[in-house]
Amino acid sequence: MDEKYCSFLDSDKTIKKILNVFESLKFYYGTMLKKKFLYEIKRLRKDKKLPVVLSKEEVASILSAVDNVKHRAILKLVYSAGLRVDEVVKLKLEDIDSKRMLIHVKGAKRRKDRYALLSEKTLEILRQYWRKYKPEKWLFRGAKEGRHISTGGQTKYLEMLVTKPE
Repeated sequence: MDEKYCSFLDSDKTIKKILNVFESLKFYYGTMLKKKFLYEIKRLRKDKKLPVVLSKEEVASILSAVDNVKHRAILKLVYSAGLRVDEVVKLKLEDIDSKRMLIHVKGAKRRKDRYALLSEKTLEILRQYWRKYKPEKWLFRGAKEGRHISTGGQTKYLEMLVTKPE
């Protein structure tokens, strides 16, 4: 292989990009050129980093800074139930079980369903949200008819709240 290309692969590129390039080259050599790809690399693993965990005071200060009941409900679900933002935005009305105080998270990480606990305070905020917005299918409906809100927009909003100077 070309030395410039090898140095490109050695540079500070993410593991995912390197593996993608490697698999593409293997496919090209094997399928298109009908040759054996001579290079092998060990399976690279992503670094596993722990998330930044906010204190109770920090979470309370973030929640108190939010006036919009929709954003407050989303944040409450993220922090009190331990849901990921992409799980929260895909919740439907039938996923909230107020009798058993559970949230049914469908198709979560690795496409597994699971249950999360629903706190009294979160249920109270969800009821306020429901009274104001009256959602029909998705708990948090998007701008387009029949769609849920976007994950990206909510993630950016949450990051902005967390990094906002006090």
